[in-house]
Amino acid sequence: MKLGLTTEFDAAHSLPGYQGKCACMHGHTYQVEMVVEGEVGEDGFVIDFYQLKKIIGATLQELDHSCLNDTLPNPTAESIALWIAERLKKEMETTSIRLYSLKLWEGKNKWVLID
Repeated sequence: MKLGLTTEFDAAHSLPGYQGKCACMHGHTYQVEMVVEGEVGEDGFVIDFYQLKKIIGATLQELDHSCLNDTLPNPTAESIALWIAERLKKEMETTSIRLYSLKLWEGKNKWVLID
């Protein structure tokens, strides 16, 4: 079974070496949609949504209201999504779920998908 959770964080970044507006420091409200997969346990849950919120909250706390260039050398939407996915996988190592997909919106109408 698959479960999904969507949340947001705000951050600033610039794209080094990029020729265009994004070379300058600017900010976005990012939206993250994670979908996890697992078996329904005897308790009736794949995972409690509260637990899932804790996992994604712990992952995004480093990025929220930060300068992404301090964490990633070239913070494109693609590299941000990969960074988030890798950390979510580590956070879920002790659970019975796995990351099925991750979608990251950079503002409105622009997104990347890892599946």
